[in-house]
Amino acid sequence: MALSHALQQKILQKLSPLQMQLMQLLQLPTANLEERIKDELEENPALEEFKEDAQDKEEENFTDDLTSSNEENNEDIDPDGSEDEYNNIDISEYVTEGDDEIADYKLRDEGYGDTEEKQMPFKAGTDLHETLTNQLGMLSLNKRQYAIAEQIIGSIDGAGYLRRENASIVNDLAFRQNIETTEDEVESLIKKVQQFEPAGIGARNLQECLLLQLKRPDAAMAKDTREGLQIAIQILEKHFDEFTKKHYDKIQKSLLISEEQLKSAIQCIVKLSPKPGGNLEEVSKAHQYIVPDFYIYNNGGKLELSLNARNTPDLRVSENFREMLKDYDKNSHKSKQQKEAVLFIKQKIDSAKWFIDMIKQRQHTLYNTMSAIMEHQKEFFLTGDETTLKPMILKDIAEKVKLDISTISRVANSKFVQTEFGTFRLKFFFSEALMTDSGEEVSSHEVKVILNNLVDGEDKQNPLSDDALTEILQGKGYNIARRTVAKYREQLNISVARLRKEI
Repeated sequence: MALSHALQQKILQKLSPLQMQLMQLLQLPTANLEERIKDELEENPALEEFKEDAQDKEEENFTDDLTSSNEENNEDIDPDGSEDEYNNIDISEYVTEGDDEIADYKLRDEGYGDTEEKQMPFKAGTDLHETLTNQLGMLSLNKRQYAIAEQIIGSIDGAGYLRRENASIVNDLAFRQNIETTEDEVESLIKKVQQFEPAGIGARNLQECLLLQLKRPDAAMAKDTREGLQIAIQILEKHFDEFTKKHYDKIQKSLLISEEQLKSAIQCIVKLSPKPGGNLEEVSKAHQYIVPDFYIYNNGGKLELSLNARNTPDLRVSENFREMLKDYDKNSHKSKQQKEAVLFIKQKIDSAKWFIDMIKQRQHTLYNTMSAIMEHQKEFFLTGDETTLKPMILKDIAEKVKLDISTISRVANSKFVQTEFGTFRLKFFFSEALMTDSGEEVSSHEVKVILNNLVDGEDKQNPLSDDALTEILQGKGYNIARRTVAKYREQLNISVARLRKEI
């Protein structure tokens, strides 16, 4: 095949560095914005937090060096004229008095909440591995056994399960710590770790995890409960597969037990934790604090929106850097070193101005986007009733605020709004549209609320199937298919009818 040349015209769209920086800032929630600003303050000396009477002695020393006598720097001027590239430095726009001294986004009143300084709360706690390591110190182990047990604990995941095979742990110890051991020795130490709290820790699978919890001795246990416990152990050891599929008839016939005995055994099992290590993680998550990005207040039937501007420092371009340029501008004799320093200063000042402008644009975009969402879902913000939520997709808001859909997606990502009815993710307000028999469009949120209420009110001994749920919803006037009901059920974390059945 012969090679040939051809001319082609293409239209390409590329994001500038400023646009990319704005997109990154839009994705950040308020909780992470403060950290991003601190990073920028550390990287750019021309950007500073506005504090009265704040002085930076290092920058003052730099100013002194920059304005040192011309006699000391004349020898640095290149006699062959290579400094011509510095001759056209224009610093007039950088030495203007009062130019962007304080970030504009901090001076605006409209749309911004109370800017009173408030420290973000945090929680200190102990994770799973620290808890297990502390218990390890209570065992009577030699140094070698302790190292092996530490390796075992380090192989336990966040849910509390030991996911590595004994042979893999033996290899890890040999290659990483130069400790020779056997699979039997590792297994014996695993058994010791499995006696730690929380019960069920260090199991290799769900079956072992539940059995470890059931086999923990409890002297205060009642006689009838102890009988149910023994049956529960038999169920998990011999009929685990039937138990997970809720084939209770097969279990009852195989073990020759009554329905009451089966019910007592099932009650013992359902009280167990399938993720023993996850209990600590859930407690930790429960103590985490959500920092809302927006606040919506109902002022006598009129909704008021404000941005969360707390923990965001006031930013401005460093006055010391401006003074350096002013001193340079007054100096009639300019050396090559001075001009190089001025180019560096200009670059840092530009970067500081851009960052301040990006923060301003971020706040402006966030406010406009949330304002459009608030207007679209006005009934919900006034009443708190989920059934009043209207169908809304990213395109609807993008058209209102005249921004790209990808920009709206970035704004909605990881953002929260606080209302008098609770704190919600912005993604909560976006939903699909469904048609009713009357031709009216309703939000999928409304259907999910009804679906959840139907499951809550069903007969647990004869739970509603997806077909039955579809018929009920269609009877209420919603044109919905069975596969859509199954999808919504999964989104609500509702199991299929067979797994919801109780005896």
